Amino acid sequence: MNISLAHQHAVICGSTQGIGLASAIALASLGATCILIARNEEALKSAVEKLSAKHGQQHSYRVADFSRQGDVQKAIEDITSNHSVTVLVNNTGGPKAGPIAEAVPETFSNAFQQHLICNQILVQAVLPGMKTAGYGRIINIVSTSVRTPLANLGVSNTIRAAVASWAKSLSNEVGQYNITVNNVLPGLTNTARLQSLVQQTAASQHNSAETVEENMRSSVPMKRFGEAEEIANVVAFLASPAASYVNGTSIPVDGGRTPTV
Repeated sequence: MNISLAHQHAVICGSTQGIGLASAIALASLGATCILIARNEEALKSAVEKLSAKHGQQHSYRVADFSRQGDVQKAIEDITSNHSVTVLVNNTGGPKAGPIAEAVPETFSNAFQQHLICNQILVQAVLPGMKTAGYGRIINIVSTSVRTPLANLGVSNTIRAAVASWAKSLSNEVGQYNITVNNVLPGLTNTARLQSLVQQTAASQHNSAETVEENMRSSVPMKRFGEAEEIANVVAFLASPAASYVNGTSIPVDGGRTPTV
């Protein structure tokens, strides 16, 4: 099975922590030259230092705030002017928790811009190089809410569903060029995002964080949270030649928590 990413250039968004960083580490270990995008330059420098360069790669980064589309456009144009990107991992922190009935309209439009519109900007920039190379992997880190809406995450549920539909439409168009588009749906994963959700849920329920965390863990058939590395392993497989006929899918990586077939 060929899982080598030697001589491939990968752009990984939101890659200074959590699933984004774990994905960059996994891709680099398979030989990819990684270009990280996030808003914190010091964190980016630290993240690049954690990437394997055993295949002679020269990893780099670009600073961009996904709440500013111009930042994202500038960063990806700079990258594609110097490299032919064949792997793109779209990964951006989710909207704040809260009931959908209480969400102000601006919250939806901001989330839509940060997720779907920025994804579109990135994809349009990398597609020409992927077509020329005859190889492309677009992987979106979304959420299991694509399969079933999650409580107290109304805005996130809405935007994630939009991204999944966008990705499926894109996969139908670009598959003929040996470019695949897939979504990875993390479940309850041990990241800063999860800890934030725990704290917010505890406050809204007037409960302890320990109790909320235990209830969450009990809802997973495997009775534990996932680790970022476990999500990254699926990302790395989808980026590899071994996943050549996997296209247009949404794959839960959630310990079996999603209650659908």
